[in-house]
Amino acid sequence: MTDDRADVLRRQFDLTWALFEYHLDRLVPEDFLWEPAALCWTMRDAEGGWVPDWADTEPDPVPVPTIAWLSWHIGWWWGITRDHLAGRTPRERDEVRWPGPDKSVAWLRDLGEGWSREMSRPLDLDAAAPFPWPEGSGMTVADTVAWVNAELMKNAAEIGQLRLLRAAR
Repeated sequence: MTDDRADVLRRQFDLTWALFEYHLDRLVPEDFLWEPAALCWTMRDAEGGWVPDWADTEPDPVPVPTIAWLSWHIGWWWGITRDHLAGRTPRERDEVRWPGPDKSVAWLRDLGEGWSREMSRPLDLDAAAPFPWPEGSGMTVADTVAWVNAELMKNAAEIGQLRLLRAAR
C-alpha cells in the first residue's frame, strides 16, 4: 500500500491488533473450548483434526460461538482473503485447519504477522475487490482491507468478552 489511505488502514489494523493482543496475552487453552451457553458452536476433535460446527444457512436462534470457533473463523476468513488478494485459488472452508487450544494463540499471531506483511507490500487500493463482495459490486481492495480490519475488531471483541466472562465465573 502506498497512499494516505494505506497509512490510515495500516494504523487502524495496528490499533485493532494491539487491542487483540491484550486478550491473546491472557488466553489459556481452557478458554478456547469453554461453552458459555447451551446452544454453542465450537470445534470438535475428530479423526483428521478439529472440525467446526457449521450450517450453510444461519440457524435461528444463532448459536453462541466459543473462542475456539471464533479463532478458527478468523483463520478461515483471513486466509481466504489473503488467497484472493495474492491471486491464489482460495481454500475451501474445510481446508482451513484449526491447530487446537494449545497452539491457537501462536497461530493467530502468525495470521496477524502475515496480514501485516500483506499490508506492507504495494497494493492497488483502487483495484476491483476479489473478495468478499460479488464481482461487479464496485468494491475495491481498499474496501477489502477496511473490512478485514472491521471483522478482526469484531472477532477480537467477541473473544475478549468470552474470555472475561469465563474469568469472572
